[in-house]
Amino acid sequence: MIGGLKGEEYQEKVISGLPHWNCVTGKVALNLNVDGGKNTKLSATLRMKKGEVIQLSVAPLLGIEVARLEISPDRILAVDRLHKQYVEVSFDELNRMADLNLSFNVLQSLFLNEIFLPGKETVEVSDLHRFRMTSEGDRALWEVKDTRKLAYRFRTTADKGWLENTSVALSGTPYALSWTYGDFGKLGTAYFPQHILAELQGTGKTYSLDMKLSRMSVGEDWETRTSLSSRYKKIELTTLLKMWLER
Repeated sequence: MIGGLKGEEYQEKVISGLPHWNCVTGKVALNLNVDGGKNTKLSATLRMKKGEVIQLSVAPLLGIEVARLEISPDRILAVDRLHKQYVEVSFDELNRMADLNLSFNVLQSLFLNEIFLPGKETVEVSDLHRFRMTSEGDRALWEVKDTRKLAYRFRTTADKGWLENTSVALSGTPYALSWTYGDFGKLGTAYFPQHILAELQGTGKTYSLDMKLSRMSVGEDWETRTSLSSRYKKIELTTLLKMWLER
C-alpha cells in the first residue's frame, strides 16, 4: 500500500496524472559548485519544447547573451559568444566517447521532471510492468527492470505522486547522476519544481548545478534552433572541457 492505494493503483494514478508539457520557459539562477569549493553563479533563461529542444541561454550583463547550450534530438551545441567559438557533437559521438547510451529523451525528462523509460518518448500505463516499486515511508521508489549498464531510479511522494528525485547510475561503479526536485509551484493546470539540483557523484569530487527557477510560463513564441554565422570557429569538445577545468 502506498498513499492509501495498492501498488498498481498508485502507479496508475502517478502515470495518469503526470503533466505532459509542450513548452516550459523561465528565468533560472545557476550556481555551479565543485566539491564544496568556489561557487560560479550565473543568470540564464531556460527554454524547453517537448521533442524538439532544450535551450539554456546565459546572459549575465544587461541581458546580453554570452553563452548558449542547446540540446536537440540530433546534437548538443555549446556556443561561446565572447570568443566566437562553438562545440557541436552528436549523441552517437558522445556515447562512443563516454561508452554510454545517453539520449535526448533522457535529458529532456530530467529537465521536465518526468519519469522515463530508456528508448521511449513517454511512459504509459501499459509500461508499468517494466518498473519494480517499493515503499519508502512517505515516498515510493521506482526502479527500471532489465537494464544492464545503467540503473534508473525514481522517487515519488506517496500523497501527491510528485517526482522528487531521479538517479541514473553506472552499474557496478560509484558513478551516478542525481536530480532532486523541490519547491513545486503551479504552472498552467499542474505543478512544476521551482528548484532543481543536479549532482554528479562518484568521481572523487562532487559536481553540482543548483537551478532556481522563476517567472515560469508555457509560452511558445521563441526560436527553437540556433544558427551561427561564419565568424564562429568550431572547436573540439575536449578543448572546451580542458578550458573549463583549468578555470
